[in-house]
Amino acid sequence: MREQVWVGWFPRYLVLIITAHTSLVSADLQRPCDETDYYYQYTECDSTESRWRVAIPLNPSSCSNLPPPIRGTDCSFSCPAGKFLEMTTQQCTPCAAGSYSLGSGLRFDQWDAIPAGFASLASFLDPGPNGEDILACNSSSWTPQGVYLESNRDECTVSLVYAVHLEKQGSVSFTYQYPDNNIFFEFYVQNEQCQEMAQTDDQKWIKVTNNGEWDSHTVNLKSGTNILYWRTTGILVGGKMVKPVLLKNIQIEGVAYTSECFPCRPGWFSSTPGSSSCQPCARNTFSIKGASYCTTCPEHYYSHEGWAECKVRPPCSEKDYFQIHTACDSEGKTQVLYRWVEPKICVENITGAVELPVTGQREPCPPCNPGYYNSNDSTCLPCPPGTHSNGTHVCTKCPAGTEPVLGYEYKWWNVLPSNMKTSCFNVGNSKCDDMNGWEVAGDHIRSGAGTSDNDYLILSLHVPGFKVPASLSGMTGSEFGSITFVFETICSGDCELYFMMDVNRKSTTVVESWEGSRGKQSYSHSMTRNDSVSFTWAFQRTNHAVDVRLYVSDMVKLYSISVTNVLDGVASSCRACALVPHNSQQAGSSCVPCPAGFYIDRDTNRCQECPPNTHLAGRHTYGQDACVACGPGSISNKEHSRCYSDCSFSHTENNRTLTFDLSSLSDVASMTIGPSFTSKGTKYLHLFNISLCGHEGTRGAVCTDNVTDVSSKDDQSDLAQFVNSVDSFICQSTIIPADGRGFRMAISSQSISLAGVFIGATVDSVLDGVNAKPELFPGNVKDVPDINFFYRSTQATASCDQGRSSVITVRCNPEKSERGELSVPSSCPAGTCDGCTFHFLWESASACPHCTEDDYHRIDGACRGGVQVTHLLSPALILYHHPDLKLIQPGLCSSGCIF
Repeated sequence: MREQVWVGWFPRYLVLIITAHTSLVSADLQRPCDETDYYYQYTECDSTESRWRVAIPLNPSSCSNLPPPIRGTDCSFSCPAGKFLEMTTQQCTPCAAGSYSLGSGLRFDQWDAIPAGFASLASFLDPGPNGEDILACNSSSWTPQGVYLESNRDECTVSLVYAVHLEKQGSVSFTYQYPDNNIFFEFYVQNEQCQEMAQTDDQKWIKVTNNGEWDSHTVNLKSGTNILYWRTTGILVGGKMVKPVLLKNIQIEGVAYTSECFPCRPGWFSSTPGSSSCQPCARNTFSIKGASYCTTCPEHYYSHEGWAECKVRPPCSEKDYFQIHTACDSEGKTQVLYRWVEPKICVENITGAVELPVTGQREPCPPCNPGYYNSNDSTCLPCPPGTHSNGTHVCTKCPAGTEPVLGYEYKWWNVLPSNMKTSCFNVGNSKCDDMNGWEVAGDHIRSGAGTSDNDYLILSLHVPGFKVPASLSGMTGSEFGSITFVFETICSGDCELYFMMDVNRKSTTVVESWEGSRGKQSYSHSMTRNDSVSFTWAFQRTNHAVDVRLYVSDMVKLYSISVTNVLDGVASSCRACALVPHNSQQAGSSCVPCPAGFYIDRDTNRCQECPPNTHLAGRHTYGQDACVACGPGSISNKEHSRCYSDCSFSHTENNRTLTFDLSSLSDVASMTIGPSFTSKGTKYLHLFNISLCGHEGTRGAVCTDNVTDVSSKDDQSDLAQFVNSVDSFICQSTIIPADGRGFRMAISSQSISLAGVFIGATVDSVLDGVNAKPELFPGNVKDVPDINFFYRSTQATASCDQGRSSVITVRCNPEKSERGELSVPSSCPAGTCDGCTFHFLWESASACPHCTEDDYHRIDGACRGGVQVTHLLSPALILYHHPDLKLIQPGLCSSGCIF
């Protein structure tokens, strides 16, 4: 009867516990239970938001007389941070020193192993018929790295899963690094029925971060069971190793109560009771798990911040020091100094150790950079406005009829320019900020030592904006300025140099990167918007976390940096400009801007319009030679800013002129090639968008990444140019079909421009150094020549130092439709044989020339009713484009046919 009463008050499993306890154990045969024999736990909340505290035996057969159930705290009750719910008294109790509590939350910040409750699940969402792809992903996992968790780097889909039950609404937040958008990183939540919770795109798709920088992400959670998924999927279609996602400091709020405190992890401590967090041990100290203080390392041992143990200090070697150049003194001298890498961990006075080299001899300082002059105290100061200097002479005023060429030109490195900064970031948050990321070295600036081999060594240059000078005002192209730098990398490991750009302090984008050793080379990038921009060079010796220094000698050297048309820049020279005409009331020596499409006449220094079908292609407008003739088959626009094809073409050969109307091919066409498969079976396609003629020179084809930075919706106009999309005559995107990886939509990524500038159209196979390679498309046996449209992309890449180029071969084929059909060479199924030059064949009936009277034979028919019927037929009818296969013209028999 007693048990029947309890059934009305308790969940069914509590009845089972008590029944089992009373039926299996006899009070006469067993000792009474004490506090070491059981633990307390709350029942599930009932419909009245009530619950009971019950004693759960550790060993049901070891003792008798468990404490009876009593009413528990309200289901919404929780303790404040720094306290836990002591279940014996059901009171909030401060955590002991050496431990911490979030009160109603959970925190995971120790990643020596994947914590209990987490699971790392690898899968391949498009398995082979025998499951071989699933087996290939068995070794893929989120990997603990001490202070953070590292995702997989391959094409497998790996999910980090954690299930938590919240009694009230809460949230989950985490800190992460996501530097490479070739991995798709998403976070989503499911309920206990495995149904995905409603989330916006910016909650699900995680925002890309800058190299070396951490960001945070927070998502609100509903009460009840929440299954949290951090899912990564690598896309390795380019053969380039991707950078993993790093995850740390996962914090969950909304659990009803915490019945115990979490001990501080090794290397961390909390010195006072009631702590809500632990602090890392200082350098040269250590601690064990649950420590309330840190212990100093023994003599000749060392540790870094947050270490759980100390290590023996090694003998000092050449890897433990670096050299710097002192600033110029009052006598114009500098010298080389040597400094130990900080924090210093080596020992000097033991066998095998090297000493710090002596200070070098005092030497003359390098000259000032162009646009600067040497002051009396041997410091370099910028030339005043309107003057110029090459760095070795005093500043002089620009002559009449000229203006200063403003910009930055850094090629001597005695001190870091005032608009440049250097810093150090470490992915594990070990502090390297007190180390210079880069060091000046006379004729170059190079990466510094850092504190570990996986530090990001940062060098940044801020440009306030760009101003096109009056002498270049006749150019209406899209370039406002450019940056050019000369560099080399010397590496024995997997080092990487990143060149990045931050426009208006909104979004940093990797413009280009170089892996491994690279010989001395130049790289240029054009600025197509007049905005404030910060250029950044980030060098990392290795992306693997290691405790010992293996690659400290690996470095990058930056020899020179040149930025043109800088707002408030300095001048190294002067450039001729246009003057006010003599017949003007304001005639004089003042510079005036020329209208669009005008050059500066050398004899008169007056503005003159460029001749027809020429354009201002270079970076100057002085002299008529600045007006460059358009390529074959192209004309210039009104502003002489570009040459373009109007989709008409004519060719004369053997006293015969062929005229082509390609307007049917003017709209943007798309071609998908593939599918191709990566080494683990990921299916992908190459999508090409092609705009044969553009729109009077503007690029008509657009390729867009539909995942990258989808959470950055504050200014899509900025991101569109630098992150999300490219516009071109020909652009390419890599497409992962929805059925290929289980995504809800096809993923478009790695969009690149293959043809930013139209060079010309001709029947010749070579134009401006670009080869159409007719042998790639054999089979044109007709007497109508192919028309080759040539394009070039001006931006150089790490693999194409001259930029990419493309050729579209337009071929007459009456058997095709007006829009025709696109194809790529059978020998180069990706459209390119070398990765830098792309080839396409466009066969179309509209690519056949127009018929003329010379192309027809006249056949007089019989007279019928006084009218003679005349037939006009082409002997080579199938080669020529005409809507009719036969023309019938009526005429009078007496006077012949009328055409």
